[in-house]
Amino acid sequence: MTDTLPLQSGQSLVEEALNRFVTDITAALPDVLAGVVFLVIASVGIKVVMTVLKAFLRRTVPGESPVYRQFVATVVAVFLWFGVGLSFLSIVGLEGIATSLGTAAGFLALGVSYATSSMIADAVAGVYLLRDRDFNPGDTVDIGGTEGVVQSIELRKTRLTVDDDTVVRGNAEIEKKWTKIDDVDTETTVAATADD
Repeated sequence: MTDTLPLQSGQSLVEEALNRFVTDITAALPDVLAGVVFLVIASVGIKVVMTVLKAFLRRTVPGESPVYRQFVATVVAVFLWFGVGLSFLSIVGLEGIATSLGTAAGFLALGVSYATSSMIADAVAGVYLLRDRDFNPGDTVDIGGTEGVVQSIELRKTRLTVDDDTVVRGNAEIEKKWTKIDDVDTETTVAATADD
């Protein structure tokens, strides 16, 4: 009789745990279904936004480096998916985790942006230089006293030929102080053609 009592209390404990588990799953099921529906709708929305963004980038920066377009698209996609993830956690009832992740991500982003501020400045300046019609490969420019011919313009750096050497400068430095030097032979040719 003493052996039966612990067996019954063990069975009742397992039954109570299973009943509680089923009750909790049943209570959480509507939130999980709402979260899954949200994920499906959000993924379709993000695909539409990314398609529009990529088409917009192809139109606004047609001949530019595809690395730039991919960089912008990747940054936008990361932000969108992160927002969707936080929203999903909130929908399924995990607001505390979503809040903690959002706060932690904010501090992480602040640290990363501070650590990479010069790289970000070079990338932003690179966008402006890539879009500038007066700053192109083959142009002769003066950058703070250094005169050279632009070889290539990349997202973060620009390469110049200075006295048969290649000089690499950060775009943020170039964007602040470059001056295009007009080719004297070109001006003479244009003036002679206009007189004819």
